[in-house]
Amino acid sequence: MNEDAGRAWVQRSVLADQVYKEILARLMDGNLKSGDPLSIDGTARELGVSPTPVREALARLESTGLVVRAALRGYRVAPMLSYAELMDLMAARLLIEPHNAEIACTRAEESFLRELEESIADLRQAPNGPQFSDYRSYWEADERFHRLIAERTGNKFLVAAYDSLGGHVHRFRLFGGTGVRDARSAIEEHTLILEAMRRGNPAAAREAMAAHIGGVRARAAREAELTAPRTQEARPVP
Repeated sequence: MNEDAGRAWVQRSVLADQVYKEILARLMDGNLKSGDPLSIDGTARELGVSPTPVREALARLESTGLVVRAALRGYRVAPMLSYAELMDLMAARLLIEPHNAEIACTRAEESFLRELEESIADLRQAPNGPQFSDYRSYWEADERFHRLIAERTGNKFLVAAYDSLGGHVHRFRLFGGTGVRDARSAIEEHTLILEAMRRGNPAAAREAMAAHIGGVRARAAREAELTAPRTQEARPVP
């Protein structure tokens, strides 16, 4: 790849990332509703870009489960997870993430621990207002903490399993219009995970992560009930 081609590739990647973030913000804020069509050409015209970065952004969003694609119909906004689906997602996280924490603890180095500490510091400093633009930095710091642990396992299949859940985007989708409501609890739980890692105690790291995901599950259940007036899909199944 020559220098000009390399520069063009970087510029295209940056543009696709910007388009992804813009569409993601609209999804998280609820400006795009469940079932709304997502036209590649229409979105490109609206954002003043070519269809290519929009197509790349939508493919990336499809992998999170926030948008779906149907043959001959294009992309649409995916419905909110039902209460049962949300609980299934949390059950899957309870299987994967405590295991990740246990393995990561056995491979922890000081640089890794510092990165975890920095993500917690970012959580403490991040705003968590009602719009996605308000709590985006909080979401990014939270996701980074969990991703660092998944990647520290050194197991690409565990990382892929973590990615496939899309746990953070679905959970934070519940915060649209209200903001993050459990920041204090989440930060305390992250701190306990880090402390177990610093002690070099894999069993304690596993237990702390399980307690954290269990807490997230309980809070997500309450949040789903709180958002039920805004969306029928989030109501608990009778």
